[in-house]
This record gives sequence, C-alpha cells and structure tokens, in this order.
Amino acid sequence: MDNKFSFVRRALNKRRNAGQLRSLRSIEPGGAATLMVNGRELLNFSSNDYLGLTQRSEIKDGAISYVRRFGAGCGASRLVCGNFSFFEALEERLARLKGQESALLFNSGFQANISIIAALAHRHALIVADRLCHNSIIQGAILSRARLLRFNHNDYDHLRAIMRGISTPRGPIFIITESVFSMDGDRANLTELHEIAAEHEAILYVDEAHATGVFGPSGMGLACDGEKADLVMGTFGKGCGSFGAYLACPRQIREYLINYGQGFIYSTALPPAAAGAIAAALDLLPDLDNERRYLQESAHYLREGLHNLGFSTGSSSSHIIPLYTGAAGRALELSNYLEEQGILGVAIRPPTVEPGRERIRLALSALHTRNHLDRLLNALASRA
Repeated sequence: MDNKFSFVRRALNKRRNAGQLRSLRSIEPGGAATLMVNGRELLNFSSNDYLGLTQRSEIKDGAISYVRRFGAGCGASRLVCGNFSFFEALEERLARLKGQESALLFNSGFQANISIIAALAHRHALIVADRLCHNSIIQGAILSRARLLRFNHNDYDHLRAIMRGISTPRGPIFIITESVFSMDGDRANLTELHEIAAEHEAILYVDEAHATGVFGPSGMGLACDGEKADLVMGTFGKGCGSFGAYLACPRQIREYLINYGQGFIYSTALPPAAAGAIAAALDLLPDLDNERRYLQESAHYLREGLHNLGFSTGSSSSHIIPLYTGAAGRALELSNYLEEQGILGVAIRPPTVEPGRERIRLALSALHTRNHLDRLLNALASRA
C-alpha cells in the first residue's frame, strides 16, 4: 500500500492486534431459519428476520409487482422527479398505523436517524440519550453539534437527575431511546419516558427498529400512539423482511425534514422493489399475531434453558437474547465452536459493545422450532 495510506494500515493493525478486525464472507439463503456458508447449512440465530418474512412469497411478489409497474429504480431523489405515487400512499398508511399526523420514508434506519437528528437539533439544542442507543443516533447527535448527554441504560432516576440539572435551555431538548434495544433485547418504559419528557417540555424520540413487526397493534411497535412519543422512527429491514425506514411525526415535522433533512434531500429515492415489499409486509402484519406470540414464547423457552445452563442473558425481555461470555475473546471462541456444531451465533465485540460486555447475540425467528432451540441448548451445554 502507498505510504500516503499508512494511517489506514495502522488503524487496521490496531483492530487486528486487539482481536477486533472485521471481515466479510459470502452467504446464501438456506431453508427455514438456515443459511449456507461455504457449502454448509447452518442453523441461523443471528438474523434480524424476526418473522421469517424475507422469503415469504407475498413479500417477493409485492416487490416483483412494483418492479414490473414502476421499474428497477426511481431515477432521482423524491424532490426532483423520483416521488412516485406509492411513496405518499405508504406514508399515509404508516401515519394511520402509528397514530401520527404524517410519516416520511427514508432509505435505511441509519440514514433516518442521522438525517432526522442532525436536521432537528442544532448547536443550541440538548440531546439526552440512553447510553445504549444505536450508533446512528450518536452520529446524528454529533453531526447536529448539539450538546449530548447520556443517561444510564433504562435508569430513569438518572435521567430525571440530568433533566433537573439543566439550566434554562437556549434550544429544544430531545430525549432519545430505543423501544427494544438492539444488543440487549430489553425494553424502554415509554410511559415513564413520556411523563419525564412532558414535565420538561422535551421532545421524545423513539427508535422502533427492533420492535416494528414484532410488538404492538398489528405489529406496528410499542409506540403506536402520539401520546407515547413525539417522533417515532422504525425500519422495514428486520421484522418486516424488506428494506427502508420511516419517521412517524407531526405534519409540520415532515415538511421541515423535506426541506432540511440532508439524507432525504440528497439521496435517490428508495427503489420500487423495496416499496412493494414494504406494502406487502403492511398487508401481512395484522394477521401475524400467532407468529408474534410464538416468537415471544420461543424467547422465553430459550432464556429459561440458558439460565438453567448457568448463562447470563441480562435483562432481555424480547426475541433478542444476549449470551454474555465474560472474558475477552471467549465470545469469538464460543461463536467458532457453535459454527463447528452447525449453528451461526455471531460474536458481538468492542467497539460495538463496551469491553467486558462481549456476547453472542441470539436473534430468534418465528421460523425457529423447538427442535432448533433444543439443538442450540444442547450445543451450549458442554460450554456452560
């Protein structure tokens, strides 16, 4: 490598020496709850396809029908000539489902968080975020140049103490949380957060990426009521089996983001295939109560089994179950062992999580059978 890129080599070596270097490998879809890696079928406990919708015929047919009608791409940003008719139809539907005045689609959850927060907050604003909020939220806060404070995870006494210590603000105050936390699988108390936000005239922003499709009325998440949160972001690439994201919000916020949301303004519109899959998912979700119920029953069964083996799963209360491994390096070792047993359980290491909080992040799907769960537990029994 050319010497002018020596800083890249140093950064990669730093990650490599810390045992934190990431790499890609080729994967093919398999059967129900499985995938193919290097010609081997692995039982998949790492996917965010929580309801198994990515391979549902209705979702694929929805994508294909939109491609046939609208083409492979939109050809421009929505503000130029890419605002095809299906976008606003989807947004109106989402607004109704989320109990908000309006909604706005984005190309991804990361783009949504970073664009929305950077646009709404400014250097006189204050952002108070849960310590375990997703990286996209933190990056949005950094871009906004707002003052950023973090409260201990789901510790609302700490949040109240922070809020009491705030002098007269010069700009808006945002309280930001996830409803279901992506790495720990526990949930925020949105009722209590709403009360705190109301007391301090703060804007409550809730990230529903890992709740959309899985919890709430018609699977639309835990914040389906304008009384619970002011701004609600969600994604379609997890429980909905497609791609893209949205913000459900007051009508004036939508108008503001169309004018000031950089990621929205300067990105080519979401492709029709993704929009068609989203529309099909929204058709399906109301009828998937049995799948949602089974998913949480499976999560309870697996947590109990892991506890009986002596493993800690923290405060998980959802389909996301962290299997804490303690010593540095053990997460990767355990992940490699599981793969030898035909099971994919990806190790989550720093910098994604704090040192000492390494884990296998187990993500359940409604496609996992009890036999699948028992196979995982049996594999882990010898490593407990």
